[in-house]
Amino acid sequence: MTTIQTCRADVPGTSPPQPNGSPRWFAGVRRWVRRGGVPTLLFALPMVLGFAYFSWWPIINGVILTFQETNLITTRWVGLDNIVRILNDPLLGQAALNTGYYAALGILFGFPVPLLAAATISEMRRGQRFASIVAFLPVVIPPVVSILLWKRFYLPGPDGLINTIVGWFGVEPVGWLQEPATGMPALVLAATWAGAGSTVIIYLAAMTTIDRQLYDAAEVDGTSVWQRIWHVMLPQLRGTILILMLLQVIAVFQVFTEPFLLTNGGPENRTLTILMLVYRRFLQGDYGGAAAISVLLAIALAGLSGLYLWATRRWAK
Repeated sequence: MTTIQTCRADVPGTSPPQPNGSPRWFAGVRRWVRRGGVPTLLFALPMVLGFAYFSWWPIINGVILTFQETNLITTRWVGLDNIVRILNDPLLGQAALNTGYYAALGILFGFPVPLLAAATISEMRRGQRFASIVAFLPVVIPPVVSILLWKRFYLPGPDGLINTIVGWFGVEPVGWLQEPATGMPALVLAATWAGAGSTVIIYLAAMTTIDRQLYDAAEVDGTSVWQRIWHVMLPQLRGTILILMLLQVIAVFQVFTEPFLLTNGGPENRTLTILMLVYRRFLQGDYGGAAAISVLLAIALAGLSGLYLWATRRWAK
């Protein structure tokens, strides 16, 4: 009998019997049930089903739609035709260049601003709470309201707020949203103002986890404020900075609201982004083309995220 049990344990894919005669997997199921696995599963099931239906099912449908031509009544499979047609669209190249330009400006100016603001607030001896509220205030304003507010600021005449300010220095009124050279920087400024507050709060929360003794030791050594930020604060925030950088990279490549409401892609398609191109395709009834652009963008962002995680794997440890 001992010889037979030893042989069954050596066969791949089989489980040796337990002392009571039941297989190992069955004993594992019984142990999971005894530990409350069934109520836990029933409790989580509605959330899992809801998440799958509202999050994963549209993604799967979008991938399927990439290989179909449909008018929402009749549908036929077209293989890779949608992808080939989209890749031959000259507007895709223009939108990709515009999105890359927006992403570069957004990361160059939008990434250090919240970090510097949070570092400044954390070093304030008085009024720290008031400064945090002021920094977070733009996040409370609905995005559409804040963008329409910026549209008023960017009025091209001498009555516009920005033109009034630059007029104090002798600069002639500028059509910030109407000129090809200033359209994209104007969008980046509005988006940075609207999104910086939440990032500042995350940085401030992360700064509270830094051991205060490190700051005290640095002060005893006679370091300046900027030396404490550079040698104590930033190394301790390394993990948070890397994650927020990745989230910002993904967010800037998916920009839509600002160019849609402020410039509608103009002037001369100089602020047309990839998601705006998806929107235009959708309005034209080209659902397969819109899905193909979305899938290509998702693949590009997945590759970019993987490359970013690989490049920063040593800093994240």
